[in-house]
Amino acid sequence: MRVRAGIVLIKDHKVALIERHRGDLHYFVFPGGGVDEGESPEQAAIREAMEELGVKVVIKQKVVEVYLGSKSRQIYFLVEQTGGNFGTGTGPEFTNPDADNQDVIKYLPVWMPLEELSWREKVFPADVAKLVLKSVRDGWPEEAIIAFEESM
Repeated sequence: MRVRAGIVLIKDHKVALIERHRGDLHYFVFPGGGVDEGESPEQAAIREAMEELGVKVVIKQKVVEVYLGSKSRQIYFLVEQTGGNFGTGTGPEFTNPDADNQDVIKYLPVWMPLEELSWREKVFPADVAKLVLKSVRDGWPEEAIIAFEESM
């Protein structure tokens, strides 16, 4: 099973997301990526925040584990930005030499107002978006939530 680590970064009533375009597809995902061999999910989440967003973060707490069938386990952490400049990520997804190829995914770090999460249909994983809305209103759960989704 592939393990992915992601972050939930909230600032000024906005959440950090990655806007993706691939051909005619347009959607948003929470920043994150695969956990490398010898790396903990926490270390991967911190690394991915720098690669995808250009920001240094500290982990506040694990908030949710999402299982996508038997293919993927995704662990999301609530984080706080401690440095860096949003939008200056230099991960491999930003160094694509074939930007004119429509089959290649294009990435754009964005701040989405929290209220948009309630009506945006293509924010993945959907259970993380729902948890963010609920937790901003009611407070974050003491223990991580476990969620199961069929696919993104």
